[in-house]
Amino acid sequence: MDKYVKDQTVGAVYDSAPAGNPFLAAMPDLLPPARFLKQIGSSPPLPQELPAMTLEERRRLLPSLSSLFVPLDYMYAIYDTLYRAIATTYTTRTMIDGIRQINAIFAGRELQSYATQADSGSILGVPGIGKTSTIRRCLSVMPQTIEHTEYQGQPFYCKQVLYLLTECPSDCSVKTLGYNIITALDRAIGSGYMDSLSALRSSSASAIATQVKILCMTHHVGLIIVDEIQNAVVTARKNRQVKPLIKFLVELTNDTSTAVYFVGTPLAEELFIAQEHLKRRTRGIRLLPLRPDGTYREFLQSIWPYQYTPQSAALTDKLANKLYDHSGGIPAYIIKIYQESQAQALILGRSSIDEKIMQRAIDILAIKVPKTYSGGTHISDFEIGKELPEVPPEPQEVPRQYANKRGRRATQRDDADLLVAFRESRGTQEMIKFLEMHNMLERMGNE
Repeated sequence: MDKYVKDQTVGAVYDSAPAGNPFLAAMPDLLPPARFLKQIGSSPPLPQELPAMTLEERRRLLPSLSSLFVPLDYMYAIYDTLYRAIATTYTTRTMIDGIRQINAIFAGRELQSYATQADSGSILGVPGIGKTSTIRRCLSVMPQTIEHTEYQGQPFYCKQVLYLLTECPSDCSVKTLGYNIITALDRAIGSGYMDSLSALRSSSASAIATQVKILCMTHHVGLIIVDEIQNAVVTARKNRQVKPLIKFLVELTNDTSTAVYFVGTPLAEELFIAQEHLKRRTRGIRLLPLRPDGTYREFLQSIWPYQYTPQSAALTDKLANKLYDHSGGIPAYIIKIYQESQAQALILGRSSIDEKIMQRAIDILAIKVPKTYSGGTHISDFEIGKELPEVPPEPQEVPRQYANKRGRRATQRDDADLLVAFRESRGTQEMIKFLEMHNMLERMGNE
């Protein structure tokens, strides 16, 4: 049974440990892989009246393919990363530390803290791989806000916001990012902080930054996710305004112990590498497309039943290979080509898709994907739920085995061959008898 019902706001339920840390004790359970993947998956039902539908009615159903979401193992790795980032925030921040940090931020002075630094990192992947949708679904299995009213028999009124999801502004403005974070907080707890700030038209970027830090501490924000971080790179190339934004996010992590994760395309790696102090703060998962392997075929098998043409096409190797060659293994492109292929088949009045129709759809979409990528992990290469092999009590040296025996093949020898006689003889007398039998022995002199 889950600790919390699936809702955005829930009342706090405390674990027995750890004592004295209500925010960590109120954390939702970490879901096992099978239950997590089941919860995030979605598949639209096929209408029962589909066989009787006209071609136009079938085309109207094609947009429902966009709601199809196939869970893959790499998504659990992202969920686990985000969950641990939130938990780290509440591990490093005690209630007393929180009060001290808020007072220090109000006074505009630096707080001398020996607490462990909050978690930070990044999740980068090629466009269309499903980063944002995966992260949203990972967060959806957790409540966003936990309301506390009583802890260990004492009144305890506050709201704990586990996460905030926002986007990096296209202009890389600290003020805009601050407004985005505050707006996300208003949506999470139903507050009106943004309205109050809008009335203060003269608020400076530094004043907004300070307000964000105070609100993160007041409402115990566990994680801030900044999506589309590659926008910072584009802006940096134009007017070099990225430094204030990154400095603000680094200060936010240091001053509030709130975890910050960046999400975007590999273009953001350029920014992270260029900034020396960001290298260790932005390590994380780097996602590459599917390989043309078993995981790719399982993905196709999951979406293949969703065919709205009068007849269903079989999943042949030729169709699978063509789809991979032109999608590059990127899930969004796979779905798009699959959807457009059905649209073209219905427009042309064909009963099902085939290679020619798929090529027609590919030409219309004009999708171009790179053939090679820089470093990262293909989403096919993530595996979960595998049991580790048992370690033998004592290591034993195993001789190397070969699939084929090495060396020249043995020559087939006659029974009268001397080598055969030598190997099979059991002594001198037997060898002499063998030689005499085959007239291979000549006796000399008197015996």
